[in-house]
Amino acid sequence: MPAPLSHSLFVLALWIGLSWAAPGRAQTPPAPLPSFIISVKDGVFNPARLEVPAGQRIKFVLRNEGPGPLEFENADLHVEKILAAGAESFVVVKLPPGEHMFVDEFNIATGELLVIAK
Repeated sequence: MPAPLSHSLFVLALWIGLSWAAPGRAQTPPAPLPSFIISVKDGVFNPARLEVPAGQRIKFVLRNEGPGPLEFENADLHVEKILAAGAESFVVVKLPPGEHMFVDEFNIATGELLVIAK
């Protein structure tokens, strides 16, 4: 049997086998993560205080509106994200209940965000 034909038969058999093993119902996509937009301008977070659900994955959308870079960080939770001026990015976290302080490492004096997970 020629190699391309045997390869095609193998792929067909694999495809049929996997279709029998797959569940008969369509899989639903996961629900979107709760998202919170955080903007930073001149080393100041907006909002400066945020309440979020505890124990579930959430998404922080970060927007650096300042003239310089931003380093969004919480050392205890091992979260760190660096954004250039004008950049936007995100981090996904799962926070335990309590208060969590995030900082802008480049603007320690003014760059603090208190996140309260309930």
